[in-house]
Amino acid sequence: MPATIASPSYTVILTHEHTDFDALAAMLAAAKLWPLAVPVLPRQMNRNLEAFLAVYRDALPFVRLEDLPRRRIDHAILVDTQAVQPVRGMYPGTTGHVVDHHPLMRELSPGWTFSGEEVGATTTLLVERLAETALPLAPVEATLLALGIYEDTGALSYETTTPRDLRSAGWLMERGANLLLVNKFLHHPLTDEQRQLYSQLAENSQPYQFHGHSIIIATATAPQPVEEISTLAHKLHDLYEPDAIFMLVAMGGDHVQFVARSTSDAVDVGKIAAALGGGGHSRAAAALIREGTLHSIYETLVYLLQSHVKPTVTVGQIMSYGAPQTLAPGDTVADAAARVSRYGFEGFPVMESGRVIGMLTRREIDRAMHHGLGRHPISRYMRAGEVYVTPDDSAEQLRRVMTEQDWGQVPVLDPQTGALLGIVTRTDLIKQWAGGVAPQAENLSGRMAKSLPAPLLDLLKEAGAAAGAMGYPLYAVGGFVRDLLLETPNFDVDLVVEGDAIKLAQALAGRLGGHVRSHRRFGTAKWLMADSEWPVAKQLSAIGHTLALDFVTARTEFYEHPTALPTVERSSIKQDLHRRDFTINTLAVRLTPDRWGELLDFYGGRRDLDDGLIRVLHNLSFVEDPTRILRAARFEQRFSFRIEPRTEELIGDARDLLERVSAERIRHELELIMAEAEPEHALGRLADLGVLVALHPELRCDPWLASKAVELRSQIVQAQDGASVAPPPMALAADAPPRLHMALFTYNLTAAALGEFIAKFRIRREYRELQEEASRGRDVVRRLEQNHLRPSEVVILLEEFTPEARLLLRVVSDSWLARQRLDQYQRRLRHVRPILDGDDLRRMGIEPGRIYSQLLERLRAAHLDGEISTREEEEALVRQVWEGKT
Repeated sequence: MPATIASPSYTVILTHEHTDFDALAAMLAAAKLWPLAVPVLPRQMNRNLEAFLAVYRDALPFVRLEDLPRRRIDHAILVDTQAVQPVRGMYPGTTGHVVDHHPLMRELSPGWTFSGEEVGATTTLLVERLAETALPLAPVEATLLALGIYEDTGALSYETTTPRDLRSAGWLMERGANLLLVNKFLHHPLTDEQRQLYSQLAENSQPYQFHGHSIIIATATAPQPVEEISTLAHKLHDLYEPDAIFMLVAMGGDHVQFVARSTSDAVDVGKIAAALGGGGHSRAAAALIREGTLHSIYETLVYLLQSHVKPTVTVGQIMSYGAPQTLAPGDTVADAAARVSRYGFEGFPVMESGRVIGMLTRREIDRAMHHGLGRHPISRYMRAGEVYVTPDDSAEQLRRVMTEQDWGQVPVLDPQTGALLGIVTRTDLIKQWAGGVAPQAENLSGRMAKSLPAPLLDLLKEAGAAAGAMGYPLYAVGGFVRDLLLETPNFDVDLVVEGDAIKLAQALAGRLGGHVRSHRRFGTAKWLMADSEWPVAKQLSAIGHTLALDFVTARTEFYEHPTALPTVERSSIKQDLHRRDFTINTLAVRLTPDRWGELLDFYGGRRDLDDGLIRVLHNLSFVEDPTRILRAARFEQRFSFRIEPRTEELIGDARDLLERVSAERIRHELELIMAEAEPEHALGRLADLGVLVALHPELRCDPWLASKAVELRSQIVQAQDGASVAPPPMALAADAPPRLHMALFTYNLTAAALGEFIAKFRIRREYRELQEEASRGRDVVRRLEQNHLRPSEVVILLEEFTPEARLLLRVVSDSWLARQRLDQYQRRLRHVRPILDGDDLRRMGIEPGRIYSQLLERLRAAHLDGEISTREEEEALVRQVWEGKT
């Protein structure tokens, strides 16, 4: 870039029409560097620029085109564009200098020069010169220059952003740049016409992938021209986050406007626009197309993308060539272990008839050998699937395959012959990233701010800040993150620390109050805040949140034998997440301030959430912990997901191992199922998988049970409604629903089978008693269905049962008469008592003893059956009974 301009008599600073903030800010920077040059405002500027200038124009040096002096222009400085838009006073001899942050894409006329480098914004190039010359800046000038950098870099978030952009933005902030104003003018509200057009574009957006690069093509029709549709391209990009976005808008019936934006070197939108008769550069381009229909232009665009989008790095450039070691599905695990020992490879493709059918990794081999499964065929433990790439596939496509399949080694096949050419590994991909930028992790900070109560959010931020100060990465993991992504409220937070969880909890308690309970052997700590004076603790209490926070040191698990409880060792967050049951539960979110809200997804959990799949992390998952079988069905039915086919196959292989699991662990999983909103769905799935009969041969989940479970929930709600008529209102304990569902589940078991079930799984007393009551109630229900049954007999039958048991009997009975009698008991009969009491009997001269209870019961029965109703009638009946006994 020249340091001075060669004494022009009159110099102007120009930029492109439809001016954005980068162009306007670059003009200001050029005016500061060359104070004799006149920065000329274009005729057409984006609305947010016009709004900014309406407030701050008097503090800035810009001149409108119509106010230019009527003199010859000898020199022009062109910023953020390479296309000259002549203005009055320019002539063929006018010289010029171009400043742009894109490579030179045309031949310059004689007397013209170019300077530029590939950074995020043209403004950055000029701000660097300003910093070198130490020219003073007013705050409004610093703010405009910051707007230029922030707009073209997506607030420093686009892939094209460089460290130079960040340094320039920081330098401007030191000189008074106002980020509140930056945010205000970068997020200018859309007009009504723009909003309508944006809705069309969003609805008509079609996704494509070319060589692993994500593309969105959006179409719309507008009866009248709409201004600044390029603004909508930015909004659509923020919505879909593709590598490139293309908009086709039929305007006014006589032309189609084409706008494109790209964030990838592999998608040069300038070349595609040129093919359509337009122009621009590799990152932003436009065209006005007057020939062809919207549909035909769309088809032409797809064709151009197929021919223009190229992979920046191919698999062939990074793979290892040469036929790798392979296994056959019939080879044993011991054979594979011998290969690992001999060659040291981390995995082997499994081939059958020249076709890839799976991959067996060293991790599966080691686990299977540890469990004494060396003689088993590897087909039982391999990662099944015809997964491969070709040498022409992009590195981005390879990354997607590795992420989706969780394969660290991927076979490379000849696309023509299908022959195995070699293998490509995660290490190859990581080495390629060393020269570029790794994919950006999803950030959940916005979701957390929207979904979590403010006190809980403050608590997590405080814990994250404390962990960061100690150098400990801190993560929220598992169900909390899963449900955050599913937009399901879950405020039960599990925290994992890559460091000393006990020290972290103690540090928080020491600074904010409360005390800590810890278990050093397992590296766990609970921070109890009930006695803390910290305001956030009091706010948590006010919203009914638990005043405790659990911390766990990141750990890995090793199973000494199938179904055993694991041995725990300290490890990394990645290893900690690998011990989880299913991929959807392996997600973590970083809580330390430096990476607040960053999502960690090592095992494809995000993808499986989107696809609605329940998938285990490895083929020995159910062997190591068969209770995961019950959890698979529970999560599948809770979220209306489906168990992934290979995972379902592994359930069948490991089902018999449930017999070797402790009673308490099976019971715990059954109780969790009964606590689900609709437990019959999980039970039905377990029946389909053959799991219920594996637990006990008489367990069933048939249509009767499914329909009665629905009815049970309905009657629980009605019974808790004070105005309910049928069933009558009754007080139920908070834990009644899962106990009722368990009792319903076992209702049709014979007394002997129920006894076996209770003994086998060591059913807890609160569940057991209701199950046994329900079992005894089968005979009672049959008695209640008889016509000739006096009210007193109904009371005798039902008074030994708890309210929960009577409600369950009402549900299981299909007899109108039995239900009426159950309702009568609940509503009226159970409240009937004699008028006389023990004192009255004494005054009548009857000696105290067992006779009192017999007389009072006789009086109650007489009242119930309508034989008596007054005190006198009671006294007469007492004398009659007493005299008969004496």
